[in-house]
Amino acid sequence: MKYKIDNAEIILKIGDITEEDTEAIVNAANSTLMGGGGVDGAIHRKGGPSILEECKRIREKEYPEGLPTGEAVITTGGNLKAKYVIHTVGPVCHGKFTQREKQLLYNAYYNSLKIAKENKIKTVAFPSISTGAYRCPVEEAAKTALKAAIDFIKTENYLQQVRFVLFTEDIYEKYSEALKEIINEI
Repeated sequence: MKYKIDNAEIILKIGDITEEDTEAIVNAANSTLMGGGGVDGAIHRKGGPSILEECKRIREKEYPEGLPTGEAVITTGGNLKAKYVIHTVGPVCHGKFTQREKQLLYNAYYNSLKIAKENKIKTVAFPSISTGAYRCPVEEAAKTALKAAIDFIKTENYLQQVRFVLFTEDIYEKYSEALKEIINEI
């Protein structure tokens, strides 16, 4: 599914984010930045050791206590097709989605796009942040993710493409419904 907004495209697709050829992909990282399960582990495995080495330097110099939820940092893409990886930490929801979790998730997406712009990146691919092990409800998370991307596109008028690379048909359908709902409200 594609949707054009200002000079940018929002694309929803089913796939493996580690295979995306955008300038940057976003990692649904944990605060340690040391790799983990799910998307995080897949990106570190496929991207190779250079990503972890940069993450270690970021932890030493900038975030010794760990990357705060909602913030984002950037590293090389290592062996990935994408030149860069933007690492962000989404909220842990445990099945609940309060206003606080919603704001933190919105910040994770929005701050990732800010990092992209600061690094002159015009094409970015996102996974569905916080909807796996962190258990945020997909329907609400999808609306928050898409709203953050659309808000950034409208405010900054910089990006060319934001892809949401979704791992399953079910998640894709929920993002698709959320996008249709948002488009009808615009």
